[in-house]
Amino acid sequence: MGKKVAVVLAGCGVYDGSEIHESSAVLVHLSREGAQVEVYAPNVDQMHVVDHVRGQPTQEKRNVLVESARIARGNIKDLAKLDVKGLDALIIPGGFGVAKNLSTWATQGKNCTVSKEVEDVLKAFHAAKKPIGLCCISPVLAAKIFPGCELTVGHDTECEKWPYAKTAETMKELGCKHVNKHVTEIHVDAKNKLVTTSAFMCNAPIHEIYDGIGKMVKEVVRLA
Repeated sequence: MGKKVAVVLAGCGVYDGSEIHESSAVLVHLSREGAQVEVYAPNVDQMHVVDHVRGQPTQEKRNVLVESARIARGNIKDLAKLDVKGLDALIIPGGFGVAKNLSTWATQGKNCTVSKEVEDVLKAFHAAKKPIGLCCISPVLAAKIFPGCELTVGHDTECEKWPYAKTAETMKELGCKHVNKHVTEIHVDAKNKLVTTSAFMCNAPIHEIYDGIGKMVKEVVRLA
């Protein structure tokens, strides 16, 4: 039987939920690795809803679990029901939903809080020495919860290719070791069993983001 991997989503759409291409890449690569996948999301309201055409917030209200179900094709569970004992690994794709719905990173940066449900899940996998895969902005969750861990969100010098490089500096201020990696590369913190890759933190062609996520998934499954 394949490894049982939990994938935690944060909504549906880059600006207020999970990044759809990253989420899809994670699911495709897990399928290729023969993994059994269980998709979860917290049953909470989104911080806000963003019109993805205009890039502006609207007055709408949406639920993170209901929106995430779009990506999971309806096959999804409430994060409150996740039991680490029956699972081998955890992966959290990126997207602003991680920084808005799973934590308050978008508004508070390094002084953010991680939602209790999400923090409890991350700590449970970590305590059980089960691997955790994080891409794009989601490594900030580990930066906040596991002081001294090693992570990558790509590069730490801002430029056209790396528009979000200041995130790496903020993670260093939290006491983490940030390791510069290209979009098609991963970093493995063997001690903490954390596997990270930059994904859309890099202004790169979508196939390179897909390939980097593939390497992350492959290593997470191997470590499981």
